[in-house]
Amino acid sequence: MSFDPKPFSEYVSTVEKTLATSHASEGSYYSALQALVQSFDSGITATILPKQLECGAPDFIITKGSTIIGCIEAKDIGKSLDEVEKSEQLKRYRDSLSNLILTDYLEFRWYRDGKRELKANLGTVDSAGKIKREKRVLKK
Repeated sequence: MSFDPKPFSEYVSTVEKTLATSHASEGSYYSALQALVQSFDSGITATILPKQLECGAPDFIITKGSTIIGCIEAKDIGKSLDEVEKSEQLKRYRDSLSNLILTDYLEFRWYRDGKRELKANLGTVDSAGKIKREKRVLKK
C-alpha cells in the first residue's frame, strides 16, 4: 500500500480557501475534515456533531460500519492545543475515549487510551493568512 498525498493537499487547499474568507469559525472547516477522514477508506464515516456520549460531545465520531473507531475534537485554527490539552473537557475525553484526535485543522494530536502517541502538523498560518505547509509532518 502506498501513501497518496493528494487528499492532504486537497484538504489544506480547502482549509486555506475557507480561512481566506476571514469569516470562518471552528465549524466552517468541518466538511473539509470530514472529507479528508472519509477519503482514507470507503467504509469510514465521519459524523459531524454526533449525539452526546457519556463524557461529552466530541465534534466527530468516526465509524467503520457500526463500530466506533475513534473521535475527533476540533478547535479553531490558531487555538493553542497546548492549552486545550490542559482543559477539563479534553481530560474527560482522554479518560473516556480510547482513540481520540485533537486538532486545530492544521495540527493533529492522536491519543490512545489517554496517552498522546503522535503529533502531525500540516502547516502554520503566516501573517498574510496563507498556510505555510510543513516539510516534516510527523513527530512523537
